[in-house]
Amino acid sequence: MIHATGKTAKFVVFFIITILLFTVSAFAAEGEVAISTGVTTGAGLRMRSEPSTDASIVVSLEKDVVVAILDDAIEGWYEISYNGNAGYVSADYLEVNQAIEFKSYGRINGQSVNLRDSASTESAAIGSLSEGTFVDVTGLIDGWYSVSTDTYGTGYIRSDFVDLTNSKTSAAASSGNSSVLDIARKYLGTRYVYGGASPSGFDCSGFTMYVYKQLGISLPHSATSQWQSGIGTRVYSTSALQVGDLVFFNDPARNAGKACSHAGIYAGNGQIIHCSSSRSGGVIYSDLTSGYYATYFVGGIHIG
Repeated sequence: MIHATGKTAKFVVFFIITILLFTVSAFAAEGEVAISTGVTTGAGLRMRSEPSTDASIVVSLEKDVVVAILDDAIEGWYEISYNGNAGYVSADYLEVNQAIEFKSYGRINGQSVNLRDSASTESAAIGSLSEGTFVDVTGLIDGWYSVSTDTYGTGYIRSDFVDLTNSKTSAAASSGNSSVLDIARKYLGTRYVYGGASPSGFDCSGFTMYVYKQLGISLPHSATSQWQSGIGTRVYSTSALQVGDLVFFNDPARNAGKACSHAGIYAGNGQIIHCSSSRSGGVIYSDLTSGYYATYFVGGIHIG
């Protein structure tokens, strides 16, 4: 009798653990849905890893970018997501959308994501969208984006399966020279130092030079010299960029008569990773698809 009771107890414990593991896995598989959306009100808005001005910078956002708001519970900060990144921005520089309707682009971030005829998992699926597909986002209802697609027309997708982005320009993160990006990402948060070319501090061309040196590729130490070096293949459109390509910019106010004033590395999905001289800059991600970097884009170099 005691033996049977022991076996029963073990079975019950095993059953409970199984249910708990299943539940945790189910929740882990789901991302955070948007509670609202907002629009950035200033250029160079820093998304940070924690709700603090001392936290590391995840990415720098341009003005008039629509972002998903995930949480508004921390005074003075919003937790947001944009273009595949998540972090915190100061509430002083984000205007919350009061209307349900807005316009933005979105990129599907999961495999075989259902487009539904209403904002509910119980509603009928109109079609299935593959990862990387772009949609036009027109509103947010109870955590679901209303979207328009090229293939299936209009419908609804749960917001955690869509990354809001500012354009339909993208390069697949799995393609191109991803090893360059893997190296570059190791130095996120490294400070800016004029003339620097080591992990103790970089300037813009020092950063690109150091990253490529890890792959046995020698580059000169200036943005103009790298652009004019003759290495690799030049491209002149952002749509032609591949992950790991060098990217170059020319701001007339900062070029001192040279061909380029800044250099970085294309990170895919309309972003660059670079060493910025701006206040609280250093090695960060920035948006290439609008604002400063779109305005002053010169071209890219593919080394492969």
